[in-house]
Amino acid sequence: MLDPAVLAVVGPERIRGLNREQFEGLIKLGVFADQHVELLRGVLVEMTVQEEPHARISAWFHKVLVRGLDDHFEIRGHSSFAATEDSVPEPDIAVYAMELRTRLPREALLLVEVADTSLAKDRKIKTEIYAEAGVPEYWIANVRAHRVEVHTRPGPDGYSDVRTYAGDEVLRPASLHPFELRVSDVPWEPQERPAAKKQR
Repeated sequence: MLDPAVLAVVGPERIRGLNREQFEGLIKLGVFADQHVELLRGVLVEMTVQEEPHARISAWFHKVLVRGLDDHFEIRGHSSFAATEDSVPEPDIAVYAMELRTRLPREALLLVEVADTSLAKDRKIKTEIYAEAGVPEYWIANVRAHRVEVHTRPGPDGYSDVRTYAGDEVLRPASLHPFELRVSDVPWEPQERPAAKKQR
């Protein structure tokens, strides 16, 4: 993995990045057997270990989607997504349209990232990658803000429609109709109540 300090000194013109084929070849060889990495724009990025509430919320999204969708869909958790020639990210949740005849997944219809410490990466880097891959809908579940950012209408410059949902607002992914869920049902961490003022 490339050290940010090295990147700053050497410069991008002297760094040889990996493409998807090379990355997948290294995985088959077991090069990353003891590491949890994803390929983002040709750079290997080490993924942090999931902690609460990230793991709990990811598991909840997976369970709700499995229960709410039928055999026309396949739901994968923490699985590599072959997005572009230089990027193989690992979204927390991926929903694919299922080819019933072959029982193989086709295009990704919805990707979900549960973001705590990874919020900047999920907003800036992965948003561009998923839009470039043509994923019609991308959610960022903001753990600290208790909100879900919904990105739709992908294009060469990213998603042109970004909306934030919170509280009792309902998420209705266009490609998964009639599936829906309420943001307040997500098992967020309880928010601390402000301390009551002492009466004089």
